[in-house]
Amino acid sequence: MCGIVGLFLKNPALQPQLGALTAQMLKTMTERGPDSAGFAIYGGGAHGRTKMTLRGVTEVLRPDFEKSVLSLSDSATFSYRDDHLVVSCPDDAVSAIRELVAEYGPDVTVVSSGDSIELYKGVGLPEEVAARFQLAQMSGTHAIGHTRMATESAVTTAGAHPFSTGPDQCLVHNGSLSNHNTLRRQLVRDGLSFETENDTEVAAGYLSWRLSQGERLDEALTASLSDLDGFYTFVVGTRDGFAVLRDPVACKPAVMAETDDYVAFASEYRAFAGLPGIESATVFEPEPQRVYHWEHAA
Repeated sequence: MCGIVGLFLKNPALQPQLGALTAQMLKTMTERGPDSAGFAIYGGGAHGRTKMTLRGVTEVLRPDFEKSVLSLSDSATFSYRDDHLVVSCPDDAVSAIRELVAEYGPDVTVVSSGDSIELYKGVGLPEEVAARFQLAQMSGTHAIGHTRMATESAVTTAGAHPFSTGPDQCLVHNGSLSNHNTLRRQLVRDGLSFETENDTEVAAGYLSWRLSQGERLDEALTASLSDLDGFYTFVVGTRDGFAVLRDPVACKPAVMAETDDYVAFASEYRAFAGLPGIESATVFEPEPQRVYHWEHAA
């Protein structure tokens, strides 16, 4: 079943509230996905530096890991939230740090990287996951989140959404893809790699691949309507905004709300209840096969 939330802020004055508003929306989707949850939050980027979110850097590993990173980039900084670590480093140090992460084995992985994205996910009730990573205290420009009810793969942190397979890009998904294994093999031949058997990771990789070929996000999402077989609602996060797409049948619930201050997405209207000014928002159901896309000015 699963639940999706998204919040894109037009009004910069709301940025300090982004985490708190997203946390409340995520909690509201608990009944749609009680086994695991995750979110991506965007903001706070610095020119020439990359933020890498890593999962699995435990307290035991931290001293050795930080020492190793600093030997590669003495200007790297570290920010921990539970077992997730955000390393901020110069862009030219990213490849070396990725190689270092690989030396620690499968328990330590890069879950996202980019100018502004931070990505956190874990097993447990959405409210507990949000509290574990202190989502309510975060600020930013936009965020997307997901609550999962696993139906086709195990309940694991790796299998939780969002999935990030490209710089500042992530995807959450409600639905099921029937041709993801075939598509996965094609993408592997094109040089992509996957951590899980989750069909959502394949969808994220597919979009990353098309974007790497020079397509715009709206073009890549439009192409997915013919290349991805199944039923789905996608919400995609990018450095500058987010996008929404529903399959031609659109059997998965979806609703949007827009005011002068924000655009919000949710699987159910009740997730909007705590948003400021929701009583005067334009509320609508996104149409099937139509790409909805909002971005901040570059």
